[in-house]
Amino acid sequence: MDAAQSKVFGIILAGGRAERLGGRGKADLSIGDETLVARAIRRLRPQCAGLVLNSNEPAQHPALPIAPDPVAERLGPLSGVLAGLDWIAVHAPDVALAVTVPVDGPFLPANLVARLSQARDDARAEIACAASNGRRHGVYALWPVSLRSALRDALLTQHLRKVDHFLARYQIAVSPWDTTPADPFFNINTPADLDHARALIVQFPDF
Repeated sequence: MDAAQSKVFGIILAGGRAERLGGRGKADLSIGDETLVARAIRRLRPQCAGLVLNSNEPAQHPALPIAPDPVAERLGPLSGVLAGLDWIAVHAPDVALAVTVPVDGPFLPANLVARLSQARDDARAEIACAASNGRRHGVYALWPVSLRSALRDALLTQHLRKVDHFLARYQIAVSPWDTTPADPFFNINTPADLDHARALIVQFPDF
């Protein structure tokens, strides 16, 4: 971990309902020999000063501190980002930046934080996002913790729900990734996606 990464806290977003997977929490789904949340922890922990899990089922995930959504209604990924930023502000007040990743993205890169940090610095941007196949991935992003007040207002007062709509208010640096042998930002939304992820693990065990 370099000096830049030591100043970044990781937020694993696992607060969704997973309705297309029968309502079962994605964090507990397994690919290979580990759950999605265990895999996310293993891949992200070396890149960060610490981790927090955004989840609305805290009893099921004892490995990390839990930051539940700030309101009872599940308002989407922005709610999870806000929950994580609020937790960091209280429990790690010396950390200025947070990286978010979704728990259903089992192939997050080992250099995610380093590359997002570099892209943000190079562009002198406020936020940095990953991209692949010409598409920006707003939930794989590096955020200033100081944005939490603006995010709370957008989410709870202005009723903003889409990550891209919030990002549009800021200067964004984008770091593109290659998609060989597969897209590192592939995410699991359906049973077919889960089967595909399991097949990729078998075909490319080091991916």
